Amino acid sequence: MYLTRFRVNAARRDARKLLASPQAMHAAVLAGFPRPEDHTREDARTLWRLDQNRNQQVLLYVVSPTAPDLTHLVEQAGWPTSAESWETRPYDRLLDSLDKGQRWSFRLTANPVRNGRRNKDRPSTQRFGHVTPAQQTEWLTTRAQRNGFNVVRQTDGELNLVTYNHQVHRFARNQGPKPVTLATVTYDGVLEVEDPTLLRAVLTRGIGHARAYGCGLMTLAPATP
Repeated sequence: MYLTRFRVNAARRDARKLLASPQAMHAAVLAGFPRPEDHTREDARTLWRLDQNRNQQVLLYVVSPTAPDLTHLVEQAGWPTSAESWETRPYDRLLDSLDKGQRWSFRLTANPVRNGRRNKDRPSTQRFGHVTPAQQTEWLTTRAQRNGFNVVRQTDGELNLVTYNHQVHRFARNQGPKPVTLATVTYDGVLEVEDPTLLRAVLTRGIGHARAYGCGLMTLAPATP
């Protein structure tokens, strides 16, 4: 597995098009792999997420079974004359280091949803996005343990977790008649490892729905005391 960070030049027209459409960004990410087995395997898949750091830089993170070649993205949405277009590092060392009881800071952008019926007479269920911070927090905490972790509580008893960047995305998918609508949120917090095997699956396969559209990628960093 590999973790890649790519700096997006948001001032470029093609970059703005990619940033406006998760469908287009998904296609651009997968174009970095010559064969399907390079980006999707039974035990792993390619996940991506857009972040913005404190310097207002837009960063694309990609976790993938093989290392991508993002030359085409540099030409579309990067800095073609820069020698620091993207950086790829092996991810297995971190994955193999996970152990029960460890604490890590984490970031996750997700599409928290519930299944239900808009009309009681309708036989099939639909997905409805959770849009309030309380609903979105509950969505994550109720899935944490079965995915190998718990969200740590602070000394005051509150969860060490914040939600932000609440957005609703609407975009066309494969020229379909109806646009796709996704409610997304970003989580920053601290977790404790309960089951390393289950957590590795989250880090390599993602969590929740809309993983093709920039959701589901959880990344870890050393937790500050």
